[in-house]
Amino acid sequence: MGDEAIRDRLHRALRDAMRARDSVAVSALRSALAALDNAGAVPAGQGPAAASGPHFAGAVAGLGAAEVPRRGLAAGEAERIVRAEIAEREAAAAGYEEAGHGEQASRLRQEAGVLASILDPGARG
Repeated sequence: MGDEAIRDRLHRALRDAMRARDSVAVSALRSALAALDNAGAVPAGQGPAAASGPHFAGAVAGLGAAEVPRRGLAAGEAERIVRAEIAEREAAAAGYEEAGHGEQASRLRQEAGVLASILDPGARG
């Protein structure tokens, strides 16, 4: 599945989860979309804000002049990021379970299932 297809599926699933008022799914999907957005952020010191403006070193003029388009993700990077989000939730759930916090562990496992269903529609049942 391509990176844009994953992002599109996350957005569609988020809309559906919001309509259904599924707070577990909304939380997981927003987190995964934020992780993808963060991965596409341009590092500090790059882009138009790094160029010198007429007034101060590093300054740019005009509304939105410092905005930089996000970089594209490499092929397969979106899937890798979503899989990392799933793995983080599963690891945290195991820790909560070990500490006797079954309710938090269950929620994290549900979130992992929501994200797994984006990569494999048959994974969530």
